[in-house]
Amino acid sequence: MRPGSKNRRRNTGIVIQREQDDGPPVNILIDAGKFFYQAAIEWFPKHAIRSLNAVILTHAHADSAGGLDDLRDWTNMMRFARGDEHAALLARGRDARIPIYLRREDLNIVSKTAYYLVDRTQMTSGGTVAILDFQTINDEPFDVVGTNVVPLEVPHGPDYSCNGYRIGDMAYISDASQVPDEILEKIADVDTLVIDALRTQRTHGSHLTMEQAVEYAQIIRPRRTFLTDAAHGIDHYAMNAQLRDPRVNGGLDIQYAYDGMSIEIDVD
Repeated sequence: MRPGSKNRRRNTGIVIQREQDDGPPVNILIDAGKFFYQAAIEWFPKHAIRSLNAVILTHAHADSAGGLDDLRDWTNMMRFARGDEHAALLARGRDARIPIYLRREDLNIVSKTAYYLVDRTQMTSGGTVAILDFQTINDEPFDVVGTNVVPLEVPHGPDYSCNGYRIGDMAYISDASQVPDEILEKIADVDTLVIDALRTQRTHGSHLTMEQAVEYAQIIRPRRTFLTDAAHGIDHYAMNAQLRDPRVNGGLDIQYAYDGMSIEIDVD
């Protein structure tokens, strides 16, 4: 794949960057998949992301949690920016910790797959690892560095579920095989919808097809919809040309997202 092509894709994830009047932006990362490190090297400098204030996981599969160990750069070298409180911790020589918000069932999985991150006493070498503060969430809204986050539990296959999230006027549902009616009600008035659309026509079982994602967009009718989690068989340019056809999009602005994309949302 040629450099710069929008068909060059890594694991799905997003950074919510919230500007502040009296300090640096707050950066909230949703998902750190197995290719998180490569994505961060390429895209964080281009979007002036110099710190991470928190991480929220949608689920514990490798494409969402496989890069947690790579957060060590933000806790052990680049350091974790939290303002005056963090400065005080550093002055006392204490470690900086990134809070990781995740469901109890996902913590149980991470406790097995990356046990040394959950319990640092289990480290078997003298190397450094990410210093993470795991905080479990349920289906209630929760606060992340002053940002209200609403969990949106959706099926991810017949026997598994994961979380999407509503933040301000955006709904982010990256891994889903269905969007239940109760979730549709929670996001009925969003301005921006980001939704799973793995491939076209042929169902997958754990993910939505492009056609299914478009159907949900036509139910919700946001101002704009970005399709994500595209398989490598999706050609970004050809599919977006197809999605510009009113017979396909139903009069809505629907397009596939791409790595490094930046959009503005209202988080208040």
